[in-house]
This record gives sequence, structure tokens and C-alpha cells, in this order.
Amino acid sequence: MATGTRGVLRPRDSGEARVEFVELFFDLVFVFAITQLSHRLIEHPTALGAVETLLLLAAIWWSWIYTAWVTNWLDPHRTSVRLLLFAMMATGLVVSMSIPEAFGARGGYFAAAYVATELMRSTFTMLAMRRHDRANFLGFARILVWQAVAATFWILGAFVEGDARIRLWLAAMLIALLGPILYFPVPGLGFSRAEDWSVNPAHLAERCGLFIILALGESILVMGATFAGLSWSAELLASFGIALAGTIALWWLYFNIGAVRAAREFAGSSVPGKVARLAYTYLHLPIVAGIIISAAAVEWVGAHPGGHVDIHVALATTGGPGLYLIGVAAFKRATGAAYWPLSHLVGLGALAALALAAPLLQPWSLGVAVVAILITAAIWETISLRGLRRADAAGES
Repeated sequence: MATGTRGVLRPRDSGEARVEFVELFFDLVFVFAITQLSHRLIEHPTALGAVETLLLLAAIWWSWIYTAWVTNWLDPHRTSVRLLLFAMMATGLVVSMSIPEAFGARGGYFAAAYVATELMRSTFTMLAMRRHDRANFLGFARILVWQAVAATFWILGAFVEGDARIRLWLAAMLIALLGPILYFPVPGLGFSRAEDWSVNPAHLAERCGLFIILALGESILVMGATFAGLSWSAELLASFGIALAGTIALWWLYFNIGAVRAAREFAGSSVPGKVARLAYTYLHLPIVAGIIISAAAVEWVGAHPGGHVDIHVALATTGGPGLYLIGVAAFKRATGAAYWPLSHLVGLGALAALALAAPLLQPWSLGVAVVAILITAAIWETISLRGLRRADAAGES
């Protein structure tokens, strides 16, 4: 970064950047967005509904993680940066409110607000970098070009319906996902380098950890709303305890060892931009998706604990935790683990076997078995690492 005035950029000479209150305030919009996504999946328990919801989730996550990167560089104490966040809160609320009918009557509102959020953020950051960080100024110029191309597909998709909208929005999301992998090549502007993405590791790791907390909080909200609306009995309260234990196991699998060790490895990386791109940008998406799908499973199992296991209940109850385990295992592997966590791999195998046996079970017994697998994986990892490295609870896994 150039010497002299830093404009609206965070100071880089004062140690680790902290997560500021305005960033947490901004995240409230995404609490609402996650709630909308969970409810949408619950109300559309079909293959098409799942594809649509996961597409919307990818868009929401991509918008949030880009903002986390941006506030890693921009100083939230500056009035202009705060006004940017407030403006994105406004457009983000429109995006969130449009989620239930994004593939229906509110597709135009969703696309317009989403595109406005993306272009507004990148334009502001590009201009903020202009005199202070030449490499990232050009980097955000490239990002802006890629987002403008993706915006074309978002807007075009709003003018069509059904499968055509899905195809166009999938194309838009594919462009967004490919950008960082390919380093945003643009004719005449070249391409970016991971070495130029000089992120503050502690800040970004904390931001992503807080987002996982938000997603798990949504699971608890769904759980509470589900069980509060039912007639209480000993069996129901036992089911509630099992569901809560499953959520605690999800928290344990991410935060007990993985998050702390990952943050330390991230801070010690010679090229933190690469770690930020893979571990925190891409690999957190399946983790969040697994939480949201698991929340929907809790709603379905809680509402109908007995009887036959429908296909969507079986897939969500086993697939949500499975996706979560895949994401967490890959995250740990990408941030310093010497090998893939065996406890997670065995847990995945057990969930796959359980999915095949699901037609023989009732919803409540399927849920109990899934929670038992998650708890076993969490305990296994904790004990195995304690034995391997007692002096360092965040060692290799």
C-alpha cells in the first residue's frame, strides 16, 4: 500500500483488525435472509425447490463474503464506508424480502437489488483503492467487469420465467463463482494475483465464524418455533433435546478445534489471499448450506415424528449434516490439517448408510441416528487430538 494518506482504508500498522459494531449491524440483514431461505426450503420440499433455494443461498453467501473481504480493507469508522454499508443494507433487505417469490412475481426486485448491491460495493472499493493500492484498484476494476457480465444474466433472468430464469441465474452464479478461481482475467487489464489480496487473517476468520453462528442461530429459531407450536409431551421434549444436541454437535465440529487452528494457520500463511479464497470464500458455502438444510429437516421431523419417512425428509435429515461434514472436513484440510479428519469421513459413511436405511425408520428415529453420528464424530475428533497433542488442542486433525 502506498505511503501517505490512506483515504478510507483500514490502517495496517495497528495489529489485527477488529470486527466493528457496524459490521455486526450489517449482518442483521443476512439473519433475515437465512430465515427466508430456510422457510423457502421448508415450503418447497421438491427437487426444483431445493435447486432454487440453493441457487439463492449461493447468491446470498457470495454477496456477504464479498462484503467481508471489502470491510477487511475499508475502515468502518469512516462515514462514507458506513453509508455504503447502510445502502447495502437497504438493497439487501429488498433481496431478502424477495426470496420467497424470487422465481415468481418478485424476480425483478430480487435481480435489480442484488445487482445494485454488487456493483455499488465494487465501484466504491475500486475508487477507494485508486490512490492507495494500485494492485487492488486494478483488481476491483476486473471484479467490476466480471460482475457487470454476471449482472446481464441476473437482469435477463428477471424478464423470463420457469426454467429459463433458472438457467440464466445459474449462468450468472457460475460466472461469479469462477471469477476468483481464474483470477478475474480481463482483456487489457490482465488478471489478479493472490499475493495482491493482502487480507487481515484474524478479521476475516472472525467474520466467517460469526456467520456460522448466525446460521446456527437460525437453526435454533426454527427449532424453537417448531416445538413451541406443538402440544408438549415427554416424547416431544425428548425430541427437542435431541434436535438441540444435534445443533450443539454442529457447533462443536466447527469451533472446538477447526476454527481456532484455521485462524492460526491463516495468520501464518505466506499468501493469505489463497487461504482466504479457498477456505473462507468457497468452503464455507457447503457448511452454511448444510446448516440450512438441517434446519429444514428439524422442522419436518418435529412436525411429523411418526409414520413414513418421505424422500425429502430422508435427504434433508441425512444430506444436510453430510454436506456440513464435507465442508468442515475440507475447511480443516485446507487450513493446516495433515490429512482429512477420519472422524468426519467415517461420519459421512455412516450418514450414507443411514440414508439407504431411511425407508425402514420413522422420522424421529432417523433424526436420533443422525444426531448420534454427529455427536460421535465430535467426541472422536476431540479425544483423538487430545491424545496426539495434549499441549495443543488446536493441532493437526
